Amino acid sequence: MIVDCALYENGERRPGDLSLDELSSACHEKNAFVWIGLYEPTEEEFDAVRREFELHELAVEDAITAHQRPKLELYDDVVFVVYKTARYIDATETVEIGEVQMFVGTDFIIVVRHGEASALTPARRRLERNPELMRQGPAAVGYAIADRIVDDYAPVIQGLDDDIREVELEVFEEHAENPVERIYKLKREVLELHRATAPLVVPLREILAGRQQFVPEDLFEYFRDVYDHLLRVVEQLETYRDLLTSVLEANLTRVSVRQNEDMRKISAWVAIAAVPTLVGGIYGMNFENMPELSTTYGYPIVLGLIATACVALYLLFRRSGWL
Repeated sequence: MIVDCALYENGERRPGDLSLDELSSACHEKNAFVWIGLYEPTEEEFDAVRREFELHELAVEDAITAHQRPKLELYDDVVFVVYKTARYIDATETVEIGEVQMFVGTDFIIVVRHGEASALTPARRRLERNPELMRQGPAAVGYAIADRIVDDYAPVIQGLDDDIREVELEVFEEHAENPVERIYKLKREVLELHRATAPLVVPLREILAGRQQFVPEDLFEYFRDVYDHLLRVVEQLETYRDLLTSVLEANLTRVSVRQNEDMRKISAWVAIAAVPTLVGGIYGMNFENMPELSTTYGYPIVLGLIATACVALYLLFRRSGWL
């Protein structure tokens, strides 16, 4: 559905509501452009917008179905840009990925949003309070949306950072449960967010290099700020990916060490238990000529020897760290 649509002249929003055909004709006026925002439109809902602004059918198909990789493509004189939005759900330790597509022309910008992350109404209001920036046209709107999306990565990064710190502590706690499943899930979320952000680096770099004509030079410094923030996010995610790999390896090593310790303890107790078992097995044989059986103090002597041997073995294993 259409969330908002407006005509901007000289950086100011024209009051009142205009129909789509009125917007498409009015945007051709000097220093005017149209900004249309849609949220998860159906093919039928988007068809009127497509016809009025003569959008390419392949780009329209991508915008309706969503689930596209982040990219920047040129269709005739219209630039099609796909961004991935993200928000962190701390209760489930998952990253919810959304999508924003933009059709940027010389006198219009059409924004299609999928998912709950990164609401764009605050970006519109913020830009409307800055008429000087709004006079730069659709490219200024493209900057404001990109800035909003990249800024919204910050709480996601913070949520991942907090959970990674927690899982690091869990690995080295003596009586904690094995956190291998949590580590694996966090790593999967980090990789998913990295796939959503890293492909944006190249399109932004092309914009800063002047290869995209729809961005005026006056906006380069604004896009450079977005580019710098995005680079920090991507680098941080790469650090988290390597860190979680190290944490997973440390956890596996820790588990192996614990298993070895348990095996040593079991082996030590088996060795101690073998002494009375061996002696009992010998004296349990049914032989008539066993001199010790007729000795008055044979039984307590044998028990004493068994106890002495067991205590000696216990002290030996204790000193060697097996018990």
